[in-house]
Amino acid sequence: MSEHRPYTYVTVSLRPDSEPHVGVSFHTPRLQIRAGLLTSTPRPYLEFASQEADVHISTTGAGPVTDADLAVAREIFNAAARYLADCECLHAEQPAKDATDTAA
Repeated sequence: MSEHRPYTYVTVSLRPDSEPHVGVSFHTPRLQIRAGLLTSTPRPYLEFASQEADVHISTTGAGPVTDADLAVAREIFNAAARYLADCECLHAEQPAKDATDTAA
C-alpha cells in the first residue's frame, strides 16, 4: 500500500509568443480557504493558500462585479458542492482505518 503524503505542486510554463501558464495543485489537509470583501475597493475575493502557494480569485480586472463574475462565482459554488458530495461519498465508502488516518 502506498503512503499518500501531503503536497502542493506549482508549475509555470513560459513559451515564446504565448501567454504564461501557471498550474497549482493542492493535495494537503493544510489548505486554508478564505473569502471576504475588500472594503477599500469594494470587491469580493476567494483565497486558497498552503505554505507553498496562494491562489486569489476576484472580480474581472479587480473592478466592479460583472455578470461574468457572477457566472464564475456560481461555477465555483457548484464545483465546490460537487467536490464536497464526492468527498463525503468516498469517505463513507472507505474502511474505518483509512477514514481516520491522517498522514503528516
